[in-house]
Amino acid sequence: MLGRTLFATAVLAVSGAVSAQNLPRPAEFYFDADANTVKPVIAVRETGDAATEKLVKAIERNPRAKGEVAQLAHLAMGAGRTDLGKQLYTRALGAIDRSDALWRSVVWNYGWDLYRIGDFEGAFTQWRLLVEARAVTASWMPPTLALSLWSLGRKDEAVQWYAAAVRSEPQQWNTASKFASLLPEWTDAERTLLAEVQAAWAANPPTWP
Repeated sequence: MLGRTLFATAVLAVSGAVSAQNLPRPAEFYFDADANTVKPVIAVRETGDAATEKLVKAIERNPRAKGEVAQLAHLAMGAGRTDLGKQLYTRALGAIDRSDALWRSVVWNYGWDLYRIGDFEGAFTQWRLLVEARAVTASWMPPTLALSLWSLGRKDEAVQWYAAAVRSEPQQWNTASKFASLLPEWTDAERTLLAEVQAAWAANPPTWP
């Protein structure tokens, strides 16, 4: 298959992974849009094999390309080329630092790609980096971190983070009925799992502070 052949031609650089640690305590409210984080990394507009081919050629011309490597990493993960995707993400992140405008979106997307292959700890590690990187109280943080922590079996912490979503926007998060519109990019399974967190919150809402 063309996509498999093209992925195999990518030049890779690998660095060690960071193990997940504890999160800071949730803030009271999370209102920041953080729009530069919660978006796909798009270097080319094509899809499928056409996108893969164009990205590989761009990287061959410029081995220091960042967005192209990150987008190729996402495509590799989606195609089941997990090891290659991780290596490409490592390469992309090795070429940028936290001051780069691309850094947050690459980390965000890497987290989701890891989560969706069942690497819950790896996903948590990426999202934790975003929480700790700078003083941002982004609206994506409470539901995403609640999902992440619940998936890791850290249920009390998950409920604490979900409570921050409810404090911030009670009309949106106090039931699971609006999850489809609030979280359109999430899968049904992810929304169902977050509904478990919501139910645990509703059964025993934690107080603040």
